[in-house]
Amino acid sequence: MGRRNGCFQLLLTLVLLSACSTNPATGKQQFTALMSPQQEVQVGAEEHQNVLKEFGLYPDQKIQAYVQEVGAKVSRNTERPDVRYKFFLLDSPIVNAFALPGGYIYTTRGLLSLANSEAELAAVLAHETGHITARHSAERYSRSVVTMLGAAVLSSALGDSTVSDALGMGTDLYIKSYSRGQENEADSLGIRYLSRAGYDPRSMSGFLRNLQNDTALEARLNGQNGASSSSMDYFSTHPATQERVAKTITEAGQYPQQGVVNRDDYLMRISGITYGESASQGFVRGQTFYHPELGFQFTMPSGFHIMNQPQQVIGTSQDGSLIVFDFLPNTDGLAPLNFLQSVMLKGRSAPDLEKISINGFSAATASFNGTANGKAMVIRLIALAWGRDRIARFQLAYPSNLPAAKLTALRSATYSFGPMSETDRKRIKPYRLITVTSKSGDTVASMAQRMPFDTLKEDRFRVLNAMGPRDEVVPNRLYKVVVE
Repeated sequence: MGRRNGCFQLLLTLVLLSACSTNPATGKQQFTALMSPQQEVQVGAEEHQNVLKEFGLYPDQKIQAYVQEVGAKVSRNTERPDVRYKFFLLDSPIVNAFALPGGYIYTTRGLLSLANSEAELAAVLAHETGHITARHSAERYSRSVVTMLGAAVLSSALGDSTVSDALGMGTDLYIKSYSRGQENEADSLGIRYLSRAGYDPRSMSGFLRNLQNDTALEARLNGQNGASSSSMDYFSTHPATQERVAKTITEAGQYPQQGVVNRDDYLMRISGITYGESASQGFVRGQTFYHPELGFQFTMPSGFHIMNQPQQVIGTSQDGSLIVFDFLPNTDGLAPLNFLQSVMLKGRSAPDLEKISINGFSAATASFNGTANGKAMVIRLIALAWGRDRIARFQLAYPSNLPAAKLTALRSATYSFGPMSETDRKRIKPYRLITVTSKSGDTVASMAQRMPFDTLKEDRFRVLNAMGPRDEVVPNRLYKVVVE
């Protein structure tokens, strides 16, 4: 085993020494030999289709063109003219932006809603451009392949496949997030590209500060004490600290400070953009989830926190109860009872498997003892026929000692499932973000009162407009508000 490991270390050292190159953007040596620029283009093109399938493009060609225009400005004078940079606006309420190898750069309408100037949007796109010019994806991929190779050699030497499995999982996590060094490099390059494009380089730190405020607000709205737990938000892939914000402020000071900001023009351009979930994704109003495009609705029990995710809707309660709703394909056209037994239960028996009817729809249910989040729970499954080739599924988990009133509320949630009326489909619309001009006498409270939220209206208004806790509304100035 010692000889094997020694040979591998020698081979690894020779590979690293012979395959390092100098990056033209950073001026640093990096190991990217296992993903060539040509492979970057191929990987990016393949993954681009998956991104479009998962999120979809925001269906507004004017705003799409605007994002592409701003992106073209910040990517025009990079150190990698061989890359064809492409910018896309995704139809997602999550505040995020990311880049794929080969020049594919994405931002979301959620991020556009939070930004307060063209310069801030440019800062985000410039940062993502920096990840591409620094070849961070190629660097992470090349190092991960070497890590997996090492795991395979070590696993073979020890005769234990769990070593390879463990290291493989670590590699997967490494690929999915940027290191602190890579984030700092992308910030530095982004500020450089901002300045070259004529934008105010201080806009990057300004956006990062407001992003921190937004994350803290989301945590409060979700009943958390810390940062947002979303696996898809900006900070999950771009960890930001006070140190990082301070660093961007210092670096921006090394460039001319009289760059373009374009606040008012930006706010007018994004006025009318969808805010939060769209009709194609479904959205929550109060305790009811509506999906106008598919034409159904159901109501969660009072006190449940509702999360609308791309593939499912989740309701959680402080007593540990859980409701998960999603759709499953029913290509064989099975009746709900047969589908529940053969597909959802995988042929296992359940003591109270039975047919039921929910608002005229054929359905079936079963319950059994199980676990959820590591705790013993009663699990109840409901399968409901929705069209010829689709099953609507509810999965409930709740403590065995749940009071009768709460059990009734859980049952009512599943039995509330039904079609939306045509009146409701026309009446209930997604929220929109609009731009308004403040008048003399307007205050944070009066402006925030226009928004259709039940809690923290003033806090939402301040974060949306990058206002500090003591900032006041200025007359004849543009502000963002959310309306129905």
